[in-house]
Formats: sequence, structure tokens, C-alpha cells
Amino acid sequence: MLLEGKVVFVTGAASGIGRECVLACAREGARVAVVDVDGAKAEVTAAEMPQSALGITCDVSDAAAVERAVATTLDRFGRIDAVHNNAGVGAPSTTLDETSEAEWDRLLAVNLKSVFWTTRAALPALKQSRGTILNTANLVGLIGQANHAAYCATKGAMISLTKAMALDYAPFGIRVNAICPAGVWTPMLAERAAQQSDPAGIHSYLDRIHGLGYCPQGDVIADAAVFLLSDRARFITGCILPVSGGAELGYRR
Repeated sequence: MLLEGKVVFVTGAASGIGRECVLACAREGARVAVVDVDGAKAEVTAAEMPQSALGITCDVSDAAAVERAVATTLDRFGRIDAVHNNAGVGAPSTTLDETSEAEWDRLLAVNLKSVFWTTRAALPALKQSRGTILNTANLVGLIGQANHAAYCATKGAMISLTKAMALDYAPFGIRVNAICPAGVWTPMLAERAAQQSDPAGIHSYLDRIHGLGYCPQGDVIADAAVFLLSDRARFITGCILPVSGGAELGYRR
């Protein structure tokens, strides 16, 4: 029970990677705040936990909403030991010049500025618990990707921000790390693949880009997240951890 007795606050937690992460945290003994813009799904996910959990409706780009979500978690559980900034959006899949200002602003607000809001709101509680922060970045923040400029920018910024935060909050015993998935089968990715002219080809491509030969489910990300949130990782901070099946190495089977 790697997280027994801990309270974990996870954004974007009602589906996809976030859902896998909260379920994994709960299995390891944590009480979880399932925070998502889709409040109904958040409550459904929270109801599946083996122990006390809380579903919270929250738009992470809204400072007041984040403050309310943190306050609700503290009212319910009395503490916060970990914040996992997992909420994110990916659209549009375009070059920079084809990205509208509204699309750019939304990506920055949800993927990056949300970390600003959660950190400000939860930092007093994290100082008390000598807790940890985990950011879900992405491999493209390290290596880039064609036709995804704004998204790459947000994830690259999150990686640099993680390192800066690790140094700033180390004096308080707070660890800050980031996890970098490559391709992961989530409901969103499955829907996008099904809409392509050659869905089978997309599946084959997503398998081939990973050195280990397959595109995983979100549980592989969740297992790594649990480790980084746990005391097993007590001397790890500022780490940018690819959980990518070797996709960044450029090899093919």
C-alpha cells in the first residue's frame, strides 16, 4: 500500500490517463479527489474507489474553481499530500501559423496555467504535509512533433516549469516531478483513430513508434505515477520521466 494514509488531488481524473491514475492511487491506499471539468463523470469515477473518494467539478483554467476544489478537498479530508496536474487538451493538430489565438490561449490556460492555479491553491497544505507535485507532460515536450506546435509548446514549458518548481519547493520538503507518456490508448485517442480514413493503419503506426512494439493503455502511466507520488521516490525531484516504450529512441522493430 504505497500511498496508504495519503490524500491525492488529481485533475483531469474522470477518464483516460487520469482515471487510471486515481484508480491506481486508490488501490494503493490513497483517498482521492477526482477533479474534472465533467463533474458527473468525476462522481462516477469516485464511486468506484475502494475507500473514501470525492468527485469535484472543476475547470482548471479558472482560478476560483481551482481554489474551491482545493478547499473542498481539505474540508473533506483535512490534508493534501499530493497534487497530480493531469488535465490537458490537445487540439488543434496544426502548425503554429494555422493555430488561432483562441486555440493558443485555451491550450496555455488548460495545460500550463492550471499548474499555476493548483500550486498557489494547494501549496500551504503541501508545505504542511511535505508533499509532492506530479505533472503529466508529454514526450513531445522533449522531442517535438509535426503539426502540433502549440501543444508541444505547453508540454515543453511544463517540463521546464517542473524543474524550476523542484528547486523552489525543495526547502519545504516538497518534491516536483513530471511524467512523459508517448502514445497511450485513451477514449479520446480511440475516437480520433476511428475517425481516420485508415483506422487499422493508425493502430499499426501507434504500435510501431514505440520501441517495445505496442501502444499501451493508461495503466502503465498510472503505475509510474504511483511510484513518483509515493515515499519510494522520496529522493527523486526534478525528474522528467518518459514512460514511452522507447519511442524517443527512434528505433523500430
